Amino acid sequence: MIRLEGICVDFGGLRAIDHASFEVEAGRITGLIGPNGAGKTTAFNVIAGAIRPSAGRVLFDGEDITHLKPYQRAERGMARTFQIPHEFSRLTVLENMMAAASAPEGDSVFNVVFRRGRFNAEERAIYEHARETIRFLELEHVLDEKAGNLSGGQKKLVELGRALMRNPKIILLDEIGAGINRILLAKLADKIKSLNEEHGLTFCLIEHDLDYVSRLCHHVLVMAQGTLLTEGTVEEVRDDERVIEAYFGGGKYEAHA
Repeated sequence: MIRLEGICVDFGGLRAIDHASFEVEAGRITGLIGPNGAGKTTAFNVIAGAIRPSAGRVLFDGEDITHLKPYQRAERGMARTFQIPHEFSRLTVLENMMAAASAPEGDSVFNVVFRRGRFNAEERAIYEHARETIRFLELEHVLDEKAGNLSGGQKKLVELGRALMRNPKIILLDEIGAGINRILLAKLADKIKSLNEEHGLTFCLIEHDLDYVSRLCHHVLVMAQGTLLTEGTVEEVRDDERVIEAYFGGGKYEAHA
């Protein structure tokens, strides 16, 4: 679904990504891991359109999207969450979900004023979609709570829900589990797996918790020093001497139950 070809990103005299090439396959959960400074978030920003590469191409479903803006990529089915949630803090959870939806009829003042029937039907459909998303994420008890009052884990669930409101083909998850308790972390994992297995939704995630990666991901990409070091299953990459040296500081990683 996503293909990076020879991507380079330069910040002044620093090369953050150096001829990186990799693929994210449709219908799978792919993990992007690596030590701090490996270029993971920069790669995400290139995929999402927040950063334009100095060289190389980004393809989405076979289409070259290298020069498309983030909203144009979103229109094609790409969604992204952030390590620090970007909720509308003064809006309720329900309002946050509805605000994230695509609303072609409501984008036109003419439709709002002169085509009220079509506009109202679209608004009702968005409302129902938002309620369904909230039920799926088990957030009904905070439906009318202002999003700024939620816990960190609940905000991450809202962030995921806002991404789902656009019916994306792929969601890029930037450290979705960072800073939340283990109970909500397990709930997030269950929701992501359910969306992938039951609805075929593709995910690519940056995550430092390798137990979490092992639980979720079908395939893992390992970045180091701005390029792809290796790829494979979690079991394959954690036994790779280059990964042990670059990522685990020379000590073999042992998974926890």
